[in-house]
Amino acid sequence: MIAEVYFMDFRATPTENLPQKFERLLKRAGIEDVVREGDLTAIKIHFGEPGNLAYIRPNYVRRLVEILKKLKTIPFLTDANTLYRGRRANAPEHIEAAIENGFAFPVVNAPIVIADGLRGMDEVEVEINLEYVKKAKIGAAAYYADSIIAMTHFKGHEATGFGGTIKNIGMGFASRAGKLDQHSTSKPRVEKDKCVGCSSCVKYCPANAVKLVDRKAQINYEICIGCGQCIAVCQFGAMVPNWDASTDLLSRKMAEYAYAVLKDKRDRALYVSFIMDVSPNCDCWNVNDAPIVPNIGILASRDPVAIDQASADLVNQAPINPYGSLDVPHSDDKFMSVHPSVDWRIQLEHAEKIGLGARKYKLIKI
Repeated sequence: MIAEVYFMDFRATPTENLPQKFERLLKRAGIEDVVREGDLTAIKIHFGEPGNLAYIRPNYVRRLVEILKKLKTIPFLTDANTLYRGRRANAPEHIEAAIENGFAFPVVNAPIVIADGLRGMDEVEVEINLEYVKKAKIGAAAYYADSIIAMTHFKGHEATGFGGTIKNIGMGFASRAGKLDQHSTSKPRVEKDKCVGCSSCVKYCPANAVKLVDRKAQINYEICIGCGQCIAVCQFGAMVPNWDASTDLLSRKMAEYAYAVLKDKRDRALYVSFIMDVSPNCDCWNVNDAPIVPNIGILASRDPVAIDQASADLVNQAPINPYGSLDVPHSDDKFMSVHPSVDWRIQLEHAEKIGLGARKYKLIKI
């Protein structure tokens, strides 16, 4: 089956500016068939780590919100908390970071709901019984939403080659325990030189797996459930993940988590990919390097695999940015050039294998 992927470039005219063109793209891609009156519609977006300026502009979010409200849905902006410690590791700071980057209610006309709650523990286990993931731990707001519009900034990624729609859905909607499950094949560890014996990890561990020994935290791995809560509450960086999953395994688990998120929403989701400011690394960094290619355009599709394939193809077909970090003048694979040890095709191959979507597509320019 060949999926349809709609494409708009960044050319504008006096009679149609870019937000207006963006609205036309969404309507052509079928947004009116995805949402229903009264839906709680999740707009999945990466708010960007403060200091990073490559995230999606709030102007486009505002136009999407206006469209959804005209369709009588109840839209909200959402993302799940991060596994690592940063400005988005808990709901209050996550919302503050989003507002700092321009996603305040007066700007986008919609509230922010952090998908996995205050400390990343508001989750629902979704049974999928796939090759690598049997039960996926998904942020509750993602699970209980009626429909999803995924707004994805397409860029490079140091662990998966690129960060596209599959990553935005699969990694982005995973709870803290779900992110730990994808990134690691084991459980958190203690860096004892950073531990001050404050006992926050002991207090908040839901399995009572942490105790203090000689004023240092110690994890009982026989009862540790790998939820990542100790990572979230530690203010001193003493609780850290074991980043020991291979990049191929991470990509496959990520695809299966995307499958879990969309398990009962295949017909209730639309995917939008912004191929602009294509930075070499993830927006989770508090800095962004220069784009590796010029700005290309925006894609929209109802197939999450096809839109990622089309986005990768467009980037690879584009000339390099002479002022960027990519120093291979005629590279046929921009992402392999930036991250040579990571094969971005793994996530797409596995996503297609499990029935998440199709890599074959028809590109339709509006």
